[in-house]
Amino acid sequence: MAPDHSPCIFCSIVNKLTDTEILYEDEEICVFRDIKPASRFHILTVPKRHIEDAKSLAPADKELVVNMLRIARELVEKHNLSVTDSRFGYHWPPFRSVKHLHLHTIAPESEMGFMSRLIFKKDSYWFVSPDYVVSRLG
Repeated sequence: MAPDHSPCIFCSIVNKLTDTEILYEDEEICVFRDIKPASRFHILTVPKRHIEDAKSLAPADKELVVNMLRIARELVEKHNLSVTDSRFGYHWPPFRSVKHLHLHTIAPESEMGFMSRLIFKKDSYWFVSPDYVVSRLG
């Protein structure tokens, strides 16, 4: 594989092989805007390490998942939005478009349209809360 290409678009973003604006990054996590926002503020928080999806997480990943949510909440507040009017969640396999773990953060939740409310429906078969994901990790 050529060094300037990755089969995973999120790995390409994390490795700065695209011109995507990075909103936050540390040793483990990278955050950028969703290309199809469901509200005014829609970001994706991804681990830098390629993890296929929420079902692929191991108990050792619990701290990573907790940190992903903490950082997402901090970014909501940094953008002067309400955490309580925000939706956080993961698409549950097979209901995902990119096979790289990513936490959706959508704010204001109250401004989401009808289709977005369906696609990102709370506690559904296809979109689960960060708490649910953490609970599966023991």
